[in-house]
Amino acid sequence: MKRFINAALLIVLFAVNAPPLLAQWAPYPTSGVPRLPNGQLNLEALAPRTPDGKPDLSGIWQIVRTPVDQIPTFAFPGDGNAAPPAAPPPKVSLDEIAPASFRDNGSGFKDGLPLKPWAAELVKRRMADNSKDNPDAHCLPMGFMQFHNHPQPRKIVQTPGLILIVYEANFGLRQIFTDGRPLPNRDPEPWWYGYSVGKWEGDTLVVETTGFIDDVWLDINGNPLTEAAKVTERFHRVNYGNLEIDVTVDDPKAYTRPWTVKVKQRILLDTELIEFICMDKDATHYVSGK
Repeated sequence: MKRFINAALLIVLFAVNAPPLLAQWAPYPTSGVPRLPNGQLNLEALAPRTPDGKPDLSGIWQIVRTPVDQIPTFAFPGDGNAAPPAAPPPKVSLDEIAPASFRDNGSGFKDGLPLKPWAAELVKRRMADNSKDNPDAHCLPMGFMQFHNHPQPRKIVQTPGLILIVYEANFGLRQIFTDGRPLPNRDPEPWWYGYSVGKWEGDTLVVETTGFIDDVWLDINGNPLTEAAKVTERFHRVNYGNLEIDVTVDDPKAYTRPWTVKVKQRILLDTELIEFICMDKDATHYVSGK
């Protein structure tokens, strides 16, 4: 069992630290990229806009990892150049916005997430069990916060009335309807990613999502999301190269109050997503150590 855990950790380290986009499409230049007079890319240029004047969120994006998610650089014998990991930012109160984390979305708050007692006990059990029941470990859809923070990229496709987010990890797919329809209000069939509708408030896309299944894992540690939750995401393309998403989780069944974290993503150019298919025919040997 120890050998399996060590091997799994090595896989995680490789996935996090390996150069991005291995075995992707052959490079093909992204059109319309802004450049400086000297020909260099200008990722600080204004965000592009759609014909109706709204910011265009389209593109392939990769997470900007926070210090709490950084894997330390390993120093090998004779290598004195390994840089120490960046210091994590100061932790904030629940009234503020903390950086999101792939491992633990409560890591940026002074007192962690405001879990209700049953939810806190659930997270404790999941962590004691090495998060082996995380849906991602069994080729099931990840919680949307894991998708937001996953090191593999995602593509946003913005059209009139509908925005699609295609996640390379587990080949996840989200639909965000921007055609004016309301959220379902007659106890719809629960979905892994819920039902999402969006509207523009100035240059910010505000997305509300409800109708989740009752056992979503928000991160590796297993902080939960229940069918009672309403999630509000605020997408803001800061400039051509950077996207920020403030995510507010309001789940009165699992948490004593709402909380908000920030996701930062950076544009990826001259590439495409790969086809990522997860297969888990029988994972029982992982659990038993046989």
